[in-house]
Order: sequence, then C-alpha cells, then structure tokens
Amino acid sequence: MEQIYTIPVNEAFELSGADKSCGCPFCTLYNKLENDELDLILGASMMEPDVRIKTNKEGFCKTHYDMMFTRKNRLGMALTLESHLNELAEDIKPQKLFAPKTPKAVTRIAELEGNCYLCRRIEFNFAHMIETAVLLWESEEAFKKKLDAIPYFCLPHYRRMLEYAQRRLSKKDFAEFNAKCEKIENTYLDELRGDVSWFCKKFDYRYDEEPWYNSKDAVERAMKFLRSDLHINNQKKKNN
Repeated sequence: MEQIYTIPVNEAFELSGADKSCGCPFCTLYNKLENDELDLILGASMMEPDVRIKTNKEGFCKTHYDMMFTRKNRLGMALTLESHLNELAEDIKPQKLFAPKTPKAVTRIAELEGNCYLCRRIEFNFAHMIETAVLLWESEEAFKKKLDAIPYFCLPHYRRMLEYAQRRLSKKDFAEFNAKCEKIENTYLDELRGDVSWFCKKFDYRYDEEPWYNSKDAVERAMKFLRSDLHINNQKKKNN
C-alpha cells in the first residue's frame, strides 16, 4: 500500500463520517485531486517542457477546458493553447500525394477527442485511492469504523470499489466487506426513496400544510447518489 494515498483517503472518510452532507468520500477525493491538478496546470507545471509536450499531444476535455477558464488565469490558459494549436496545425496539414486513404487529420482529431491530460492524471491517482481504501479496511480496524460511519457511496464509485475488493480480498473478507457496504448503500437508498417520494407529495395540495422534513434537497441528493458529485470548482468558490 502506497503511503502517499493513505492520508487523503483517511481524511476523506473522516470528513464524510463527521459531516453527512459531504456525501460520498470518493467524490471528495476526486474533487480534491482535480482541484490540485488544475492549480498545477495553470501554475507551476504550465511552463515545464515535459508537461507542455504532453498537453500538446493530449489536450483537454470540454469539462476541464471549462474549469480552467473559470479559474481566471486566461494568460496561463492562452500560453498552453498557443503551443497546443501550433502543434496541431502541423499535425493536420494537407497530406502529400499517395498518402493513406484515411486523412491524417481524421486520425489525429480522433486521438485528441479520446484524450485529456488532466483526466489521465486524475484517474491514475484516483484508482490508487480506491485501492487504498480497500487495503486500509483490510489492514486497519480503525478504518473499518470510518467506513461504517459514512452516509453512502455514489453508485459509480461503489461499483469500482466492490470490483477491486472482489479481486483483492479473500472470499471471507470480501463477504464481510460487501455486507458492510450493502448495509450503508441500502439504508441510504431507502431514506432517499422516501425523501424523493415525499418531495413529490408536497406538490399535491392535500399535503400543502405538511412539513418538508428532509425532502427539500432530495432531487439534488438523488442525482449525486446516482451519478456522483464531481467537477466542483473549488477555486471558483473561493473567488466568489
């Protein structure tokens, strides 16, 4: 187990357990990774030659272009785009006579559409963090209590965690781990279903005088549970 990942994983699970509104600890981890990478690419890493070579080749996805833009470092973004566009212009120039049937531009653009420098870096570290959570549960009793205290895992991260746990843990340990996680998920799912149903009822005049209970944000919570709560631009929050 790589020690570099144990501290942030422990912190995310502790935070989620102490404040239920934090939700899935893996969403917290992903957002922190993303925020750190955005800081780097528009800061210290921006002018490093080896980084520039990679960003020229891979570019960025639409989500990360948008997040970079909102961080109000347009010069940093423009410098990155300048070299990326210059290299791209060379890559998609008209081909010489007798070139292959598939235009070079088609191959290069397809490659670009399937890549993102930030997505690749985030995913590399995030995958290790999911693995670390399983390994911490296997090796440390204190972490088992932290896992028991969290409100839920979003479904995409729940799946990834269970897939890794099934490969890594013994049958006995996996049965215990799976049972613990199933209890967390099903308890939350039952509560969420009730809150969403009550939210719907509140639009019926017969329930007009009834309290909202815990249903006012049920729709938002359901979306986070189903599809994760990612791409929260922390820098944007700071600037507001």
